Amino acid sequence: MQQLQAKPSFNPTDCSHWFPSFSSLLYKIEKWGAPYFSVNSSGNISIRPKGLNSSSTHEEIDLLKVVKKVSDHKSSGGLGLQLPVIIRLPDVLKNRLESLQSAFESAICSWNYGSRYQGVYPVKSNQNRFIVEDIVRFGFPFRFGLEVGSKPELLLAMNCLCKGHPEALLICNGFKDRDYILLALIARKLAFNVVVVLEQVEELDLVIDLSTKLCVSPVIGLRAKLRTKHAGHFGSTSGERGKFGLTPRQILSVVKKLEKAGMLNCLILLHFHIGSQIPSITMLADGIGEATQIYCELVRLGACLQFIDVGGGLGIDYDGSKSSNSDVSVGYGLEEYASTVVQVIQQVCDSKSVKHPVICSESGRAIVSYHSIVIFEAISSSVSDSPGLNPEGLQHFVEGLTEDARADYSNLSAAVIKGEHTACLRYANKLKQYCLDQFKEGSMNIEQLAIVDELYDMVSKATGASEPIHTYLVNLSIFNSVPDFWAIGQMYPIVPIHRLDQKPTVKGILLDLTCDSDGKIDRFIGGELSLPLHDHRESSTGQYYLGIFLGGAYEEALAGSHNLLGSPSVVQVSSQSSEPEGFVVTMAMPGQSCRDVLRTMQHEPEVIFKELKQRIEELGQVNGTADGMLQSVLAGIFSNMPYLTRGSSCS
Repeated sequence: MQQLQAKPSFNPTDCSHWFPSFSSLLYKIEKWGAPYFSVNSSGNISIRPKGLNSSSTHEEIDLLKVVKKVSDHKSSGGLGLQLPVIIRLPDVLKNRLESLQSAFESAICSWNYGSRYQGVYPVKSNQNRFIVEDIVRFGFPFRFGLEVGSKPELLLAMNCLCKGHPEALLICNGFKDRDYILLALIARKLAFNVVVVLEQVEELDLVIDLSTKLCVSPVIGLRAKLRTKHAGHFGSTSGERGKFGLTPRQILSVVKKLEKAGMLNCLILLHFHIGSQIPSITMLADGIGEATQIYCELVRLGACLQFIDVGGGLGIDYDGSKSSNSDVSVGYGLEEYASTVVQVIQQVCDSKSVKHPVICSESGRAIVSYHSIVIFEAISSSVSDSPGLNPEGLQHFVEGLTEDARADYSNLSAAVIKGEHTACLRYANKLKQYCLDQFKEGSMNIEQLAIVDELYDMVSKATGASEPIHTYLVNLSIFNSVPDFWAIGQMYPIVPIHRLDQKPTVKGILLDLTCDSDGKIDRFIGGELSLPLHDHRESSTGQYYLGIFLGGAYEEALAGSHNLLGSPSVVQVSSQSSEPEGFVVTMAMPGQSCRDVLRTMQHEPEVIFKELKQRIEELGQVNGTADGMLQSVLAGIFSNMPYLTRGSSCS
């Protein structure tokens, strides 16, 4: 068959030289990563932990150096931790908290607002002890508090707030039983600034009854079920049919019951939540306007309200598109968000002659997303490149076809000569389907089926109908590290963290280690179905590292244990200009071992080892096996992480 020639196409990346700035544009790093992530002159991802407050390059951290420090053997000065690894950046966490506070303080000043901002961190975004403790510590000057939605979350929040500001709020959301409310009231007796937010009318009876028995005056909030609805995936709990909150009729019922009990003065907070990841400022303003009207009505009815809690919803621009109609982007910035909240509340309150309330928000995603990076390694790659058709094999293949199939082959050859690409694909598809049917019937062998596959691939590539997509096997579990990608299609920026001074030469998708067809990443930011990558075999060090960014919220708590691969290693890195590398590792924790993950499914690793050891000893007596060596290897595997180690058979 005549060699097909692909149509020439213009590619803006076709150039003789490649610069780091080209990679920054290609992966949109400056759009989704600003002000924390960029590409340095060495072609590595650079971290500016303090954002725009960084005054010099000495406050930038080379991410590749962090990975080397973490993964290199202890004899080489490293920590000897196995990948994958979660790298946490508390300096980024601190900057996010300060930026949020600064945005609201600036808006309050600009609009001459008559009260203050006092935020809380919803611990469901990431309940990790070190993260929550850091937020309480960093937020102390701002009276920053915590929000919880369950009894365990309330217990950890009480412990962390022991070192918090005495006026920091501890907001209790979520559905509540007797024990939850009892624990919240105990926290009140222990001088925590607890607010019990009513999600259901029935919860009020428990609050009144238990507070009387404990001789404690409760602080009560209520959650309003707004008519304003967030249309995206993250707005499923909003609107009239939303999961949480009280309707206007139920709100009036609560007010009457509190008034009858002589406790209307205990109602100090109104809470609402439009939904996480609010895409547009218009939707935000609409919801806040509706909620503030309810706030003013409650004041008119005699409630001693002081706080309006606007909930979560401050979004993250995961793909850098600044789109207002996307689940992975937002059409506003932090300053515009804060300004809109302050302005709308002020306007409504002024129109009703109501004192401006303290503004509270629960911006978990916006606080923690940037501070965490998952680093993993590509182990191998493959692509279905055709080695070319053997003329003799092709001749035998054609001779074995029926008369109708030979006619399709002749038509295909004629279309090739004429350069009719559409016809080429049509005849190639028809021929491939015919051969598949014949194979299923048993009248065609596997060698013939392979030839038609080669023929079809050659036609597809030459006509531009397909481009080789490389599959990269990566040392990762998607179910453990980015479960939201698998569960709801959430997009995260994924970028090689080095070699960005080199032009990526292939397009690829990522396959993880799990024995599951869903264990792959084949959709990327910008709607792309593949990711520009470098040939991992051409790395001078033998390693090819990639990072998943902006995944600091929710992913760790949602993580599963598919294939019992376990949780990654975790390190905490802080900038330190006095150190030669510009950073210091302040905490390092190995990932779960095989022993650890077996326990999560109620297996007893000690019992397993004992039984296998006994089996080794019994068989060793029969065939003379060096049972001591086998026991040593077995013990080491129990202690190691389930992920692949360097130098494995897959590399």
